[in-house]
Amino acid sequence: MKTPHLITVAELQNQLADNPANVLICDCRYDLVNADLGKRDYDAGHIPGAIYLNLGEVLSGTPDGTNGRHPLPDPDRLAQDLAALGVNADTLIVAYDSPGASYAARLWWCARWVGHPHVVVLDGTIDAWTKAGLSLTTDTTPAKAPGHFTRGASLTRAVNYADVRAGLGRTDRLIIDGRPVDRFEGMNETLDPKAGHIPGSLSRFSKNNLDSNFHFKSPEILKAEFAALIGTRAPEQIVASCGSGVAACHVLLAMELAGLHGAALYGGSWSEWCAQPGAPLETGKSSI
Repeated sequence: MKTPHLITVAELQNQLADNPANVLICDCRYDLVNADLGKRDYDAGHIPGAIYLNLGEVLSGTPDGTNGRHPLPDPDRLAQDLAALGVNADTLIVAYDSPGASYAARLWWCARWVGHPHVVVLDGTIDAWTKAGLSLTTDTTPAKAPGHFTRGASLTRAVNYADVRAGLGRTDRLIIDGRPVDRFEGMNETLDPKAGHIPGSLSRFSKNNLDSNFHFKSPEILKAEFAALIGTRAPEQIVASCGSGVAACHVLLAMELAGLHGAALYGGSWSEWCAQPGAPLETGKSSI
């Protein structure tokens, strides 16, 4: 599937052959329960030339107990961090992670949030690389010289708690929740202190965006599946949420692939929502 937002293994190889200095490969593997696991996996074997990009250190701000487990980073700081990694205005950022994970999509969304359009997710994750017969390495990737990227006009949309709260009950607002269905319905909650979902939300587990080989489904299939969920609502009326603003980015990437442009991210997501005094919640299946 050739899209502006995904890259295949073959296309990545071509980019590396044509202009390797202009490609920044980012290993985004992470684990919400064990924050050190992603780096250990990277050290055990990664795509040659990849750096490790930590969700908690680069793609998140500082949690304070009320703003969610992975609040969005300060955009100016994020732009500076990307430049420090070697990003220039024309650098192609390639994000990958482990099968079924959403962390590469978080980098895709965040880079576009600070105005960097040249960012793609490796379709099929690291598995696609190894299944193509290509090897991993344990070699340390030399740091690139700092780049000159500066924050530009945002290519994405974000909303905060107040905006989401004000939109409850409105017919022109729909929240799609990317968590597993059991957590959406208030069962088996192990990450956040309260269980349930934002009232009126609909469930769309982020892994449902993928086929059995962890490649994104075709744009046609994704468009049909989202149409069944959102009905006649415009994409601009959709807000993606999840536990801490990670799987929601996967939902937004799938919507972009489906040609449904303009949905917003609620970065704080359920982990912020359930920490707010008096915030209403629902359990069970959605009421709409």
